[in-house]
Amino acid sequence: MLWFKSLHLIAMVTWFAGLFYLPRLFVYHAMSDDKISIDRFKIMERKLFYGITTPGGVLTIVFGLCTLFSNGLSVYSGQIWLQIKYALVLLLVFYHIYCWFLLQDFKYDRNQHSHVWYRWFNEFPVLLLVGIIILAVVRPF
Repeated sequence: MLWFKSLHLIAMVTWFAGLFYLPRLFVYHAMSDDKISIDRFKIMERKLFYGITTPGGVLTIVFGLCTLFSNGLSVYSGQIWLQIKYALVLLLVFYHIYCWFLLQDFKYDRNQHSHVWYRWFNEFPVLLLVGIIILAVVRPF
């Protein structure tokens, strides 16, 4: 049970590291205008998304479910904090998927956003992280 929880937290840190860094790469990519830099960012973004961020997200969900089921579902029935946490995680999954669409836009040189837009976009997972951690640790509801 604690092994699953530990692996869940390790994967979660990996997932968020990727979700924090990928939009930062998008910022620099959007500011680039030379082919060498653009090609380098495409490689970095692809490796980060597929090699770190996506495996981190999948393992976070897998080990979170393992933790949930190893504790017994009845322990968590009616826990509003957990339901809200699930909703925030679902938003994070949608953010992750949207990052994939943005990655495709950069891959095919059809980015439509400025570096400033990506700077703001980069802040959204921070808000989700704060909410998820507070819900999981404080359990205010």
